[in-house]
Amino acid sequence: MAALLACAVSLPALAQGRVAVVRDAEIETLLRDYAKPVLRAAGLKSSRVQIVLVNDRSFNAFVDGQRIFVNTGALTAAEVPNEIIGVLAHEAGHLAGGHQQRLREQIATARTLAIVGSLLGAGAIAAGSISGNSGGARAGSALITATPSLVQRNLLSYRRSEEMNADQAAARYLDATGQSMRGMLTTFQRFSQSLSLSGVQVDQYQISHPLPRERIALLEELARNSSHFNATDPARLVARHNLMRAKIAAYTGGAQAVARLFSKDRGSLAARYGAAIATDLAGNSASSLQQMDKLIREQPKNPYFHEFRGEVLMKLRKNDAAVKAFASAVKLDRAKSPLIRARLGFALVASGEPGNMKRAIQELRASLQAEPDNFNAYRHLSQAYGLSGDIANAELAMAEGNFRAGNIREAKVFAARALQKLPGGSPGAVRANDILTIGR
Repeated sequence: MAALLACAVSLPALAQGRVAVVRDAEIETLLRDYAKPVLRAAGLKSSRVQIVLVNDRSFNAFVDGQRIFVNTGALTAAEVPNEIIGVLAHEAGHLAGGHQQRLREQIATARTLAIVGSLLGAGAIAAGSISGNSGGARAGSALITATPSLVQRNLLSYRRSEEMNADQAAARYLDATGQSMRGMLTTFQRFSQSLSLSGVQVDQYQISHPLPRERIALLEELARNSSHFNATDPARLVARHNLMRAKIAAYTGGAQAVARLFSKDRGSLAARYGAAIATDLAGNSASSLQQMDKLIREQPKNPYFHEFRGEVLMKLRKNDAAVKAFASAVKLDRAKSPLIRARLGFALVASGEPGNMKRAIQELRASLQAEPDNFNAYRHLSQAYGLSGDIANAELAMAEGNFRAGNIREAKVFAARALQKLPGGSPGAVRANDILTIGR
């Protein structure tokens, strides 16, 4: 069974590097706006909690370290912001409750109990063999078999209790911020219905989360005690939510997905935004540009409309116009997303004009100062340095980018090249030497 609003520990796919992370300034900014009030209510600093998008169509979210991962499938399925805000509040409950660390302690204890149980079982088998008592041997064998199952059930029981605790914490955060619990209820009711329709008999002792009906009952009781149950999301927030859903639908399912999502309101701003994106992705960038121009006339101060218009112009090889579009997006973006600034830098690099490289370097370095782990920004920065004739710093940019991406071997190769060209004792030479000496 797929977990819902899981869980206070990283998923196996995350540990194995198989979580498909996607980046988007518009969506990330919206989710941070959703999260800020509940994180504040939870006593967490929003600047220290990163929200990460996962390219997965299932309805899921989980936490790892100080990061909240949210599936794109959850974002498109949520009809109103309050549903996602409830998800984020639940995950904030895990972070504030320190559930990850306690779960690690529980896992360590479970491993110890499993080992002890196996040793006891082996001892019983040995004693039975020595005494010639076959019953003792059978009992020992049964103990070995039963121990892992008992340990697993104890661990799952602990995780179920933590999920319930996170639900209650989420209810407190929503109430403290004057927001409704209706979205959380809707989420669990949707999940409960999907279980009923599946016809699957679920063993409640073999799952890590409470059964939906238990959680619904708890949340309904908490909701009755809240004076904000009938609170609704602000219209402006709902509009942004729909624009986000339209974008995800376009990227994951094309024009048909957008049409299905907005079948009742195909003339809405969000539906037309999704259609413009889908049109570009289908290869008709010229038509997409016309559609985006119409949207911008309706909302001239929407930075993300200008940002996407810049992407379309890049495909049409209208580099000067693309630079202007991205520059408008940067100017209008109140969140100051380093992603948009990096795209401006890339557009300047893509122009191929030597006169644009100084500005490209400035924009890309500013982006990296705010977000120092963006490998693509380092790659474009290297190109900008190369096109301006500064090969030493081009090599150093690739060394830094590979180092931060964990590609240590490649980082050292570029650092060695940079060190041969950089002035001795310069900050760049010192950094290149630092990268070279790591791991020695």
